[in-house]
Amino acid sequence: MSREQRGPNEKLGTVLALAGISNAGLARRVNDLGAQRGLTLRYDKTSVARWVSKGMVPQGAAPHLIAAAIGQKLGRPVPLHEIGLADADPAPEVGLAFPRDVGQAVRSATELYRLDLAGRRAGGGGIWQSLAGSFAVSAYATPASRWLITPADSSVAREANPGEGTGAPQKVGHSDVLKLREAAEDARRWDSKYGGGDWRSSMVPECLRVEAAPLLLGSYSDEVGRALFGASAELTRLAGWMAFDTGQQEAAQRYYIQALRLSQAAGDRAYGGYVLAAGMSHLAGQLGSPREITQLARAAQEGARDQATATARAMFNAAEARGHAVLGDVRSCEAALIRAATEMEKQEPDKDPEWISHFTPAYLADEFAHCYRDLDRPRQAKDHAERALAGHAERHVRRRAVDTVLIATAYAQEREVEAACAAGTAAIDLLAQLRSHRGVEYLHDLDRRLDPYQETVAVRGFRERLGRLAVRQTAAVAA
Repeated sequence: MSREQRGPNEKLGTVLALAGISNAGLARRVNDLGAQRGLTLRYDKTSVARWVSKGMVPQGAAPHLIAAAIGQKLGRPVPLHEIGLADADPAPEVGLAFPRDVGQAVRSATELYRLDLAGRRAGGGGIWQSLAGSFAVSAYATPASRWLITPADSSVAREANPGEGTGAPQKVGHSDVLKLREAAEDARRWDSKYGGGDWRSSMVPECLRVEAAPLLLGSYSDEVGRALFGASAELTRLAGWMAFDTGQQEAAQRYYIQALRLSQAAGDRAYGGYVLAAGMSHLAGQLGSPREITQLARAAQEGARDQATATARAMFNAAEARGHAVLGDVRSCEAALIRAATEMEKQEPDKDPEWISHFTPAYLADEFAHCYRDLDRPRQAKDHAERALAGHAERHVRRRAVDTVLIATAYAQEREVEAACAAGTAAIDLLAQLRSHRGVEYLHDLDRRLDPYQETVAVRGFRERLGRLAVRQTAAVAA
């Protein structure tokens, strides 16, 4: 469906000609990108002709998918205004700013909380359905560089403006901050056990809107404010991670940027590095930007050098290794892995903040397994994945499922089809306990690797089980 016509869209026609994309070609690309995001689109060359010649504006996610499709062909991001569709974006800049002023940072974060929750309550995918396809790794450039070169805010003390909130301004104390910390601890536990799509995990945006936002808009001293920004940064990053785990990349990107800015206000360089290396870089990798993985991980290492513990430094180096592995750079990858292992040997768990406590030797082995999978070294990948699986606690269901898929993938790379399907089926049983889009994506990657053996009994059985899991996961998200 398209909105009313506005006259020819000359900008779209010009960019299509520049990219060398026909009307039918654009329609096909948009439909394919929509299918990757779970959307059923049926555009054809006539649809595109209407967009160009009559200026009709497609609704929902289509404008962003058009920009993404053209951007893939041109090899660069294409903003909506360049193709004459800027007015199709309901909130183009929400959550993407990294304000220099701390007051503006509060408004940027709380506006994101408000908009996200309003969209969820509206149903139908809300704001993120409209912004589907708008993710651009280039949006990280300004936040990452500002974080890297800008010192912490000189003061974050605040006197509330009665007109900013929905009720009377709050005087914030340490007990209020403690409640947010406890909420973050609960959220980490829920996410690990149930996945980002579980109803428990989905309470994090609600907590940000109902609990964190009024506190951020309240009155507090510099000391309390630093702690408040730190706790809010942690919850905001968790909201980003859970969005990532449910396939909402556009939401994840915005939450990560706001978490980075909040960590800056908290004066917590180590946590800012964690947002870059564990959040932004992983999202960039998932969406096919391996060079940005290494750049963001290196920014984390440089910017948090004086504050990060050995465990955090190990994680930052492991994140860098992941980028090198995807690029096929064996030497750089193994050098980063050696640095990660060296830092891990210095680990002092009693000195680690809670947010990095999950990064155990088992988790590092998991990082090694990912790297060797991408370097097409299945024996080493399987050895490290088995070590990781043996070290993870039973409650870390998603991580155990991922390592099981990594083992299955290694078998597939070695052409041991029955072993690959057996391990893949075991992973399905684990993922059935979760609501995790990202976990299912690991299985789809394994499934693609099994294509050459699709006629075997083992692969047919695995695919039948995978199909049932996908139906359950989709039904759960829709609910």
